[in-house]
Amino acid sequence: MTENTDTDGRHDFDFFHGHWKTHNRKLADVLDRDCATWIEFDSTVRCEPVLGGLGNVEPFSAPAMPPSGDPFDAMTLRLFDPRTRNWRIWWISPRQPGLLDDNPMEGRFSGSHGEFFAVETIDGEEVRVRWDWDDLGSEGARWEQRFSYDDGVTWHLNWTSTHTRSD
Repeated sequence: MTENTDTDGRHDFDFFHGHWKTHNRKLADVLDRDCATWIEFDSTVRCEPVLGGLGNVEPFSAPAMPPSGDPFDAMTLRLFDPRTRNWRIWWISPRQPGLLDDNPMEGRFSGSHGEFFAVETIDGEEVRVRWDWDDLGSEGARWEQRFSYDDGVTWHLNWTSTHTRSD
């Protein structure tokens, strides 16, 4: 039996290849479960395929990241595993220079919606993390991050990014 690589999931993020203008709305401190102050800022991302389409890299650049107003650069690395048909996603930032998290987000798409999960330790507490990706077609794309402090019973939105194609 031959695997159909056109439908196994490796092309799920193809919609995001290219240059994007991004409007971000996030809690001022996403790690503080009691934070209720939202901040907004703009950034750019550029998503490029790697490894013959089995992955992609996405540099992120914000010219002025609130509240400091300092520039902020980060990067996302996504890799597809044909055996499990899941994507693993790493977020790499100067907050942890030189460190590639051993616990990537993992999940897959169903149609134009993708869900990705991980468990992180924040202030000594296990927190479930969920990333939602939506392919909005010609209108763009949306990414959202949520945390759950009760083992996935409830999810608290703490960051959303709305992407508009710029190329």
